[in-house]
Amino acid sequence: MMRKTSLILLGAAAGTAMTLIATQPRIVLLGSSAKAAVADTYKQLNLFGDVFERVRADYVEKPEDGKLVESAINGMLAGLDPHSSYMDSKSFRDMQVQTRGEFGGLGIEVTMEDGLIKVVAPIDDTPAAKAGVMANDIITHLDDEAVQGLTLNQAVEKMRGPVNTPIKLKIVRKGSDKPIDLAITRDVIRVRAVRSNMQGDDVGYIRVTQFNEQTTDNLKKALSDISSQAGDKLKGYIIDLRNNPGGLLDQAISVSDAFLDRGEIVSTRGRNAEETQRFSARAGDLTKGKPIVVLVNGGSASASEIVAGALQDHKRATVIGTRSFGKGSVQTIIPLGAGNGALRLTTARYFTPSGKSIQAKGITPDIEVLQDVPDELKSRTDTRGEASLRGHLKAEGDEQTGSQSYVPPDPKNDKALIAAGDFLRTGKVTASSAPAPDQKAAVPN
Repeated sequence: MMRKTSLILLGAAAGTAMTLIATQPRIVLLGSSAKAAVADTYKQLNLFGDVFERVRADYVEKPEDGKLVESAINGMLAGLDPHSSYMDSKSFRDMQVQTRGEFGGLGIEVTMEDGLIKVVAPIDDTPAAKAGVMANDIITHLDDEAVQGLTLNQAVEKMRGPVNTPIKLKIVRKGSDKPIDLAITRDVIRVRAVRSNMQGDDVGYIRVTQFNEQTTDNLKKALSDISSQAGDKLKGYIIDLRNNPGGLLDQAISVSDAFLDRGEIVSTRGRNAEETQRFSARAGDLTKGKPIVVLVNGGSASASEIVAGALQDHKRATVIGTRSFGKGSVQTIIPLGAGNGALRLTTARYFTPSGKSIQAKGITPDIEVLQDVPDELKSRTDTRGEASLRGHLKAEGDEQTGSQSYVPPDPKNDKALIAAGDFLRTGKVTASSAPAPDQKAAVPN
């Protein structure tokens, strides 16, 4: 069978990871038992055809053939595992936009609140910021159409569009007597996959929110900025991967490579031994050996777990937080031709440098730190993890479910962040976030 050029993905839920691969056509010679199996398969396909024709002919209302076929495809893939699926042409385009990390739009981070669109924050130097959009603004209309009744994705889709095209926003702002009308022209928006700042004057903090095509370049800039600001005072870096659902495989590899001088980063192993791939670090640690702490929690999945696992196995970083999500499988995106979307198919598992699969287990931190969760959020801040998903690939050994994913909005209350800073400065953590007696913290080298 000839397999078309395809895309490798890693990600939990909506998170994705993608890199181009090409596979060679195979010539397969079938023995008698294989021929019998093929004949049985075609018999089953004839059964599908019979059912399809009976539905078309006798269903109470005339069905759409395209929807019947798409539903059948979705049912087939859903029976494999939670991450295999069919993407129609629009979903495929949306996935490509997400992984590129840039699109035509306004530059607003938004959420849904009481059926309306609330601005979390405008992104610096974007059309929205320049037009005066502010955090906590409520967007009620887009091009004179009420957003009430739209889903968040539908509203976002309306705000995105070709560069240099206009859109009108009607905004309700606290303190303003009447709605504010803004006319904004769309421009190229680049998603900020990396944010950074200084924790005090001696610890650099880098938050990676996703692994898109911009992540490694953004990381390099963040490392350079922190090094320039801190100078000789710099004690080390905190790499925050909490609630990062995944991203591009090649970006997970290059981010890991930024902190490693040598050694394997990750391997992927499919059904056939010849499909095994190993990815190794190249010489050159961009931090020049500075100590590193990686923060993870129950929302850190897939590409995030590759980075955490690689740095942990090489004892290059100390991992602090709670057990990660546990998604250790690789999805390949196979385009199905113009207008037909693409197939997302699980094709391999990935393994950390020590040969460990984290599938349905997750990365166990070197130092576990549990957050103080407000009572009203306690039932909503734990992530059940990969092992809780129906039809998930089974783990090698015991599976692990449930892990805390809450991150306090105020850094002053963030026990994991505080523990990371303490560890980099003193090699210890406070008593309130100390590891259990049987845990040992890895010392960065």
